[in-house]
Amino acid sequence: QVRLMESGGGSVQAGGSLRLSCTASGTISMFNTMAWYRQAPGKQRELVVRTQNFGGTTYGDSVRGRFTISRDGRRNTFYLQMNSLKPEDTATYVCNADFTNTYGQNEYNYWGQGTQVTVTS
Repeated sequence: QVRLMESGGGSVQAGGSLRLSCTASGTISMFNTMAWYRQAPGKQRELVVRTQNFGGTTYGDSVRGRFTISRDGRRNTFYLQMNSLKPEDTATYVCNADFTNTYGQNEYNYWGQGTQVTVTS
């Protein structure tokens, strides 16, 4: 069974950068939709960015211009590059994806376990 696994979280000072990775364990054909969400303590889950193969990319208002989503198709991995980090970016970041498996079937709404990002002032 395919699972999504995040890595790259940690603690960074305000103004710094981090790159998160989301990797599909097992073999998939391709990601169709890739997204990152985040949730801070006491707050609702928030969309960070969502992109589709044949659609556009939507960034949350609070991260637009600072965060960038990208992919490495050879490694079944997609990334979230986070620059100019602010203390209010502190949250658990979770990846989400739809993909096509090696049988050509579309699978939907897979979630990772999350990785903590802490930004200190």
